[in-house]
Amino acid sequence: MTKYLSFYPETSDQQKIVWVGTLLTGTAKSWDLHRYETLGENDSWVNYATAIRAEYYDSREAANAQLKLGQLKYTGDIQAYMTEFRALNNHARTTGESLQEKIDLAMPEGVIDMRFAHYLGKFADDEGFLQATYQAALQVERKKALKQAKEQMKGQTGAPGGKTEKKEDRRTEARTTPRPKETGPQGNLPNTKIPWFGRKDTWATQDEAMKGVPNAEKDEYRQNRNNC
Repeated sequence: MTKYLSFYPETSDQQKIVWVGTLLTGTAKSWDLHRYETLGENDSWVNYATAIRAEYYDSREAANAQLKLGQLKYTGDIQAYMTEFRALNNHARTTGESLQEKIDLAMPEGVIDMRFAHYLGKFADDEGFLQATYQAALQVERKKALKQAKEQMKGQTGAPGGKTEKKEDRRTEARTTPRPKETGPQGNLPNTKIPWFGRKDTWATQDEAMKGVPNAEKDEYRQNRNNC
């Protein structure tokens, strides 16, 4: 509210007090009404703002922020983690080794290894440590995203030795594998009257015999009424 009111410096004290009072709820609203009944138009914005801060100041704000910092975990988004960490640390005021310990306990081994690999020695200040951790985690996240993208692309195009290639291999095999020769009763003369499927040592059905054969060749075979 203070930041918002800074855009309107011409606003009078009474207008500020009334506007803030309309936003309050619960016990804070009761506090505001009691103050208005006591001081009325004699209240000033400086006194009002100072009084409400003193009335509702959280004496355990720093301790609670410290507790939340210890519970804060990195979940794969370093930008979100650092934003939350800095917001809490505005109240916790953690510095030095204590700050580094909280960060390190929250980070996975991959991020810590990346930071150690790129930043040697001790850090001069907290900001240098925070930036180094941020950049290390960012690299780990980019590497993970790249790996996922490659796996997705690999799944779409078909891996070597996968289903796509095996299917193509069957088609090639069907085109290149010689078909059983048709023979007559003596086993040495062509037999054009007996189909080349359904007999011993041949395909069981015509569909099985034509498996993998291009459709154009199938149509040509049927149109010519061939049986060998």
